[in-house]
Amino acid sequence: MPEVEGEVGKERFDWYSQWYPVMPVCDLDKRVPHGKKVLGLDLVVWWDKNENEWKVFDDTCPHRLAPLSEGRIDQWGRLQCVYHGWCFGGNGDCKIIPQAPVDGPPVTRLPERQGDKLSIDTLSTIPQPLRGSSAHDTLKTSPNKESGLPSTVHTFKKACVAVYPSVVQHDIVWVWPNADPQYKDIITKKKPPYIPVLDDPSFSKLMGNRDIPYGYEVLVENLMDPAHVPYAHYGLMRTRTPTVKVDREGGRPLDMKVKKLDINGFLGKQDWGSSNFIAPCIFHAFADVEVDQENGSATSSEIVKAPPPNRRLSLIFMCVPVSPGNSRLIWTFPRNFGVWIDKIVPRWIFHIGQNLILDSDLYLLHVEERKIMEMGATNWQKACFVPTKSDALVVGFRRWFNKYAGGEINWKGKYSGALPPSPPREQLMDRYWSHVVNCKSCNTAHKGLKALEVILQIMSVVLIGIVAVTKQNMISMVVKTTMVSMAIVCFAASKWLAHFIYKNFHYHDYNHAF
Repeated sequence: MPEVEGEVGKERFDWYSQWYPVMPVCDLDKRVPHGKKVLGLDLVVWWDKNENEWKVFDDTCPHRLAPLSEGRIDQWGRLQCVYHGWCFGGNGDCKIIPQAPVDGPPVTRLPERQGDKLSIDTLSTIPQPLRGSSAHDTLKTSPNKESGLPSTVHTFKKACVAVYPSVVQHDIVWVWPNADPQYKDIITKKKPPYIPVLDDPSFSKLMGNRDIPYGYEVLVENLMDPAHVPYAHYGLMRTRTPTVKVDREGGRPLDMKVKKLDINGFLGKQDWGSSNFIAPCIFHAFADVEVDQENGSATSSEIVKAPPPNRRLSLIFMCVPVSPGNSRLIWTFPRNFGVWIDKIVPRWIFHIGQNLILDSDLYLLHVEERKIMEMGATNWQKACFVPTKSDALVVGFRRWFNKYAGGEINWKGKYSGALPPSPPREQLMDRYWSHVVNCKSCNTAHKGLKALEVILQIMSVVLIGIVAVTKQNMISMVVKTTMVSMAIVCFAASKWLAHFIYKNFHYHDYNHAF
């Protein structure tokens, strides 16, 4: 196998000169701001109805650094911080400071220091820009014709929010993680990776997303590793039956190799098709596989049964570095057959099976990452023994990561490199906060099913209550028996539904011993 350590390319991968997928548009609510983290940067994604596009800002109000993602979008389409009501337009300018007088400059000097104390007496209103602001910083006050209220534009740099370049491509919001004004029009020079199949109307492309409690590196290499499928996902995903079965799961030799590795990624070749790693986020596999109708996903990245030539299926994974020990996965499996299924089956049904697959090896990978960190992330090749061709893509990724990225993500000094503490297993594998609240379909289904659970409980109580308070001669024994039976059914149904909700929307453990 090719070596990983010691390879350092002359070219250096710039993590902050790339486009990153933030979220699928289908899972973003235009009525509210959304807080997201990408590459250690706290971002707020919100819909600017005045410019009719998604915007990505620094998730920090310049006033007192409160998160703008906890705010709201006001009736005039401005992003409002709910701490003190400051409002911002689509270009980051502060539109309103409610505490500032309408008829005069609202900017105040920072209080002077007297010893170790701040003197409140030194606060004063000044008409000129803040010290350190550029000469073009201005204050404009004009009436708002629509509302009749004054609209004050505060263009002082310190009153503005940093705006990150963003664009919607493939129905996904992408962000350029550098708010420097020189990158304002970066979309005209460099676009996000283009995947033609995602714009082909003959393909279905239901999307999903989940926050993952292990890092970007482990996420990417796990998705490139088909050899783990019969074992880590045993009973969930069908795989090709080997010629000689050596164990219960049916593992077999895989012929895999890496081609054309450079700073932009690499190509992979397998006996079931081809794959492409587009650095830093996209792993795109052209797989000839069957579709597991129960899970609504590709059954594996191994060949199961070659479909007719006119049938095509791709596996597209977008892996986003969030922070040390955390990542985000956006996935879609475009196919040009059985497209009608996606039109009648709600997305949350597919997500139940897909989340179960993610959960089945989640704890393994969380612990694995910590063991790698104990050995030293740059010592991956020495710590891990990877003698077979089935690990070719994993080794290829580590080669790319070490050669061009120096074996680490550039967090710009924001993190020490230590991983966060491991939470209890149930919290680690919690689906609600990692997926349900971030998925419009699953969130709607969860609310609807919870409401149905309550209705069933109420019906059970009401039916028993009616039987209890009704005099013996007012209703027949048959009616009473029917009502009691219905109450029992409603109660049993509510208990079953509660278990279903918990298991599929909150926590579903996976025991590999059986």
